[in-house]
Amino acid sequence: MKAVRFDEYGGVDVLTVAEVPRPVPGPGQVLVAVKAAGINPGEAKVREGFLHSRWPATFPSGQGSDLAGTVAEAGPDVTGVAAGDEVIGWVDTRSSQAGYAVVEAANLTPKPAGVPWEAAGALPVAGFTAWAAVRAVGVQPGDTLVVSGAAGGVGALTVQLARRAGATVIGLASPANHAWLEAHGVLPVAYGDGVADRIRQAAPKADAFIDTYGGDYVELALDDLGVAPSRVDSIVRFDAVEKYGIKAEGNAAGASAATLGELASLIAAGELEVPIAATYPLDQVREAYRRLESGHLRGKIVLVP
Repeated sequence: MKAVRFDEYGGVDVLTVAEVPRPVPGPGQVLVAVKAAGINPGEAKVREGFLHSRWPATFPSGQGSDLAGTVAEAGPDVTGVAAGDEVIGWVDTRSSQAGYAVVEAANLTPKPAGVPWEAAGALPVAGFTAWAAVRAVGVQPGDTLVVSGAAGGVGALTVQLARRAGATVIGLASPANHAWLEAHGVLPVAYGDGVADRIRQAAPKADAFIDTYGGDYVELALDDLGVAPSRVDSIVRFDAVEKYGIKAEGNAAGASAATLGELASLIAAGELEVPIAATYPLDQVREAYRRLESGHLRGKIVLVP
């Protein structure tokens, strides 16, 4: 089978697609024929070596967490999952960007018939992160929440989940994404110089802030908008947790099959959209990550093995 590999830290050029043996599921595991695998910014940072102290790579390394596909084989002691089942799931073994992936059965949920493969394969990491961030800042009906990177892979889901929770949501994004945000009930605000003033024009007071971008948005939330540290969550600025007392809850805090099933059901019901910026065949993994790293995306990029 084909699988994404890299043998050293570096830019996209270290990525290859290699022929490797098809894996065999062990006890409690399932072999999934991958139909779609989302890509995430954290994977690029791992591959570049920026997160070596937190998540070191072992070479040769595979890549990818998100996946959706069809069960090819269930390992020993697996019940409730059978060959041919359509599933959504995730791995913690950097191996989803491949023709087949071994997944813990506990990390799978059935794929509803109404959920497209691309949306299903893009859902886990971004969905878990958005779900956890909204809960981390305690969004309540009547709150005003500001979200940076509001049209990105995580931000696009965050703003929708916050609106479902009853908040007024201000989304910081480029003008090209303002119409999409407005269509989803979000107040769009352009980022850049003067953004604090534009936020205040959109709403008199910000109660909470979710930072999906990085940069100095944490400081903007605390110093310029007066948001309490307990109601600021950043999925990028881990340094700000100790420095300011903010939260940094994301993928790890949200990851569960129950949460994944809940989010997939919302998609099937037409109550949550996973925007797909682009799809690429597995052989074009370098091009996919170049597109990711170029920024200004609406939603997720997906590999289709």
